[in-house]
Amino acid sequence: MRYRKNMRKAHRIALLAAAIFLCAAFAAVRDELFLISKNLDIFSAVYRQVSMNYVDETNSGKLVKTAVDAMLDDLDPYTEYVQDTDVEDYKLKYVDTRYGGIGAAIFAQDNRIFISEIYAGQPADHAGLQAGDELVAVNGSPLARLTPDEASRLLRGADGSAINLEVRHVLLDRLDTVTLTRAMIRQPNVSHISLLEGGVGYIKLDKFLEQSASEIENAVNNLQRQGSLNGLIIDLRDNGGGILQEAVKIVNLFVPPGELVVSQRGRNSVKNRSYRTMATPIAPDIPLAVLINGHSASAAEIVAGALQDLDRAVIIGERSFGKGLVQQTFNIPYNNLVKVTVAKYYTPAGRCIQALDFHKGRNGKYAHVPDSSIHAFQTKGGRIVYDGSGIYPDITVEKRANSAIVSTLLAQRLIFDYATLFKSAHPHIAAADKFMVSDTQYADFIRFLADRNYHYLSDAEKQLRELRVQAGAAGKPEAVLQRFDALAQALRGDSAPVIDRYRNEIKEALGAEMVSRYYYQEGKKAFSMQHDDQLKRAVGLLDLGKAAYYSILSGEGDYKTIGKPETVLAVTPQ
Repeated sequence: MRYRKNMRKAHRIALLAAAIFLCAAFAAVRDELFLISKNLDIFSAVYRQVSMNYVDETNSGKLVKTAVDAMLDDLDPYTEYVQDTDVEDYKLKYVDTRYGGIGAAIFAQDNRIFISEIYAGQPADHAGLQAGDELVAVNGSPLARLTPDEASRLLRGADGSAINLEVRHVLLDRLDTVTLTRAMIRQPNVSHISLLEGGVGYIKLDKFLEQSASEIENAVNNLQRQGSLNGLIIDLRDNGGGILQEAVKIVNLFVPPGELVVSQRGRNSVKNRSYRTMATPIAPDIPLAVLINGHSASAAEIVAGALQDLDRAVIIGERSFGKGLVQQTFNIPYNNLVKVTVAKYYTPAGRCIQALDFHKGRNGKYAHVPDSSIHAFQTKGGRIVYDGSGIYPDITVEKRANSAIVSTLLAQRLIFDYATLFKSAHPHIAAADKFMVSDTQYADFIRFLADRNYHYLSDAEKQLRELRVQAGAAGKPEAVLQRFDALAQALRGDSAPVIDRYRNEIKEALGAEMVSRYYYQEGKKAFSMQHDDQLKRAVGLLDLGKAAYYSILSGEGDYKTIGKPETVLAVTPQ
């Protein structure tokens, strides 16, 4: 009897506690809704008074965009407001890979618009346009002083629509009128596929937009049809990410069903969910390497992190960017959009690779997650990995940075201009993967530079310039500053010895641009692969026997711990 009374009493207490919790939760929601309504009323009142009473004319749309952008800027760089006029550009960047256009990339220089690249087989290519041509007007609208984005909007249009271009061809000082028919341009997610030495396949994935997983699957199948596929390299360098679900599908191509790929957690529990592999993989046993660098982010890091945590692939290259945030796009009135960061994502081991704390920015800069806040985690096989700092590669291979002279030749488009002249005088060159800049061609390029006015800053000159600025800010006498100027003049000297010293690097940059004029982007990639140290390291790992590959995945020796920071908290139990 006493037992029943106690049970009834406990039941009443539980019901009372639940009621109190629900009331508290309801009150919290009610308070939040009241604050939202109050603040909207305040914003609406301020906007109305400014629009009606400000001394000068105001642009209503611009006022709202400025206000919304200022509000979102205080959150993170990925939460953004998209006006209806920018929706198509947004979809091209984040969702789809198709647009109606002429098939050319452009750039601005001296307030003029030029073609930087022609896409093979597209309307601009069929019309005979070339890299270096100036686009003067579109349908009678001058392009002078427009930004590339503004000019691109004029070039795009409905598939099948006509477009009239006024073009000044690069080597002809006259205007031509060219009429093209716009086509549906599709920029594939996978930009290059090839079968390398030793039966090692290579796939370059540029982005994770719609159909990216299908493109990877088709690429793997094509490589398998070409012969024995002894290993596979997926290149995610400079891949800024895209659709999370596509990343999950790509991991599933190489991992059995039921494995956790990524989970997302946010303040709103509705956004919390886990993504697991569901289908039978097409290549569960092929040795796999993934290339990453500092521009590999978001979905690219999900793929690299999952394959690393599941001990399924060796990661090679440089530490990734460290974007562990998930965005969702919401429709808002009048065909506008808002993209909101709704959660953080976590790899199978449980680590969030977010490297920047967007709530602790100082002087316009964001703070990195300190080493003391970083935790250790374990991969499926027991290797130690870490959160808070992107994805560290199993094998680090630093990319060689461009020298100051090569950076200058590229930035001032001198290499670009020479390639244009070369193409006009030479209708054919060797195949892209066989082409090399000869000594004769290099000497011709040096002669081309002779009457071009260009100057570059060496590393020593850059450091000296920074010291002079610091000295001036510290109030040093003019005589001291003049000594800096004299030393800078002495350092400048003659560029000829420097150019000769960097001959091989200049030949490499020059060859890539020259090849692109004949074989487009596909050929440029094939040429660059000959000089890619990170790719060569991956090929060597997969081609020269598999002992080293499997020893890395099993965590032998130095590969037991990956990317350990100076200070780290203990392994997080899983």
